[in-house]
Amino acid sequence: MLHAALERHPAAPCIALRGIQVFLNRAADGRLEVQFLLEGDIERLRIPPPSRLARSAERLWEHTCCEIFVAREDRRGYDEYNFSPSGDWAAFAFTGYRDGSALAVPDPKVSVTQNPSRLELRARIARSYPGKLRIGLSAVVEDSDGVLSYWALRHAPGKPDFHHPTTFALELDEVRH
Repeated sequence: MLHAALERHPAAPCIALRGIQVFLNRAADGRLEVQFLLEGDIERLRIPPPSRLARSAERLWEHTCCEIFVAREDRRGYDEYNFSPSGDWAAFAFTGYRDGSALAVPDPKVSVTQNPSRLELRARIARSYPGKLRIGLSAVVEDSDGVLSYWALRHAPGKPDFHHPTTFALELDEVRH
């Protein structure tokens, strides 16, 4: 299991969070499981309530949302997965920088637990990624006033942009059986 800490974009303050830790695991069959731990004053964040029926949804990044970007070394483009604390999710396939559309995948398994000082979001992606990968991990966090902060493994220069190649800062070797 790999561990990484996300960094807050310097132009987007967030006084409610101390930090975001991410744990990433890839099973022998190439399926990814990611765990985001948001630590701080969680009650000062806008966290969407649990959905009765978690579903694929649009524009999740406009509110608190955890994201993983997956680029295969042997292919152009990348996939993006968005996970809301509500349990809703979205998946996209991109053929190039921001050139993409919805990705048809089985529903990821999303679970969330929280208390006043910690929110844990776990997601299991049913699609297999066995080859060498470049990974981007990020989160958008909305505070109680509606202000968004942007967190990532690495930020590109300028405004927050999780699609920029610089943000794909984690490399995974191919799965070996």
